[in-house]
Amino acid sequence: MFRAAGLALLMASIGFLPAQRRGGGDPVPTYGYQVVRSYPHDRGAFTQGLIVRNGAFYEGTGQPGQSTLRKVKIDTGEVLQLKRLDPQYFGEGITELKGSIFQLTWKHGIGFVYDLNTFAQTRTFTYTGEGWGLTHDGTHIIMSDGSADLRFLDPATLRETRRVTVRDSGRPVERLNELEFVKGEIYANVWQTERLVRISPSDGRVVGRIDLSGLLAPSDRAGVDVLNGIAYDAAADRLFVTGKWWPRVFEIKLTKKPD
Repeated sequence: MFRAAGLALLMASIGFLPAQRRGGGDPVPTYGYQVVRSYPHDRGAFTQGLIVRNGAFYEGTGQPGQSTLRKVKIDTGEVLQLKRLDPQYFGEGITELKGSIFQLTWKHGIGFVYDLNTFAQTRTFTYTGEGWGLTHDGTHIIMSDGSADLRFLDPATLRETRRVTVRDSGRPVERLNELEFVKGEIYANVWQTERLVRISPSDGRVVGRIDLSGLLAPSDRAGVDVLNGIAYDAAADRLFVTGKWWPRVFEIKLTKKPD
């Protein structure tokens, strides 16, 4: 009896018991998805960041010697504009604020700022640790670094002003990757999984999980890498997701799963 109780305590501490049995309020809701439409995506694009601006995708891609910033026609996947990073840089997440695109690099500790229209580089900035994902809340640039932490940066100085640790029912969520700000929440890819988490920006609490299992058909999975890439079109209330070297971008609607 005592061994069973001890085992249950251990399982709860590492998250194997259902949320409703761990205490601390209602379980975090889990969402599924409905595909509204899918669009062609460049199989050569190792997607690290994706946004929608002015009716087009803007995408940051990675890999040494292949990292780019690009503008892409949503309906056809046609690359309308492209800037290549210097070969030593591994491009990472992007976001856009007030006419400037911000782009991270993985391990070089340097980020780039470009003019939205021309892609001309206007400045650089530095940071400690790795660069993974970027988004913004209208006031701060929000950055992930592969850990459970999100950094909030002043967009004028690009200095860190605060950070939060993302927790799901009290447990840190590691490997946060691509980010998108959606209706007051931060959506984040969790690297090497088929799920997203919805995060409260005030305290890092996970307020929802999104299960995207089975999104890519088995016939399309040859040669692909992980799910990564979230873009929200606020003007049309459309949510898009894709992955690294994926042949499709998916417009989806979230569906609530039973508790």
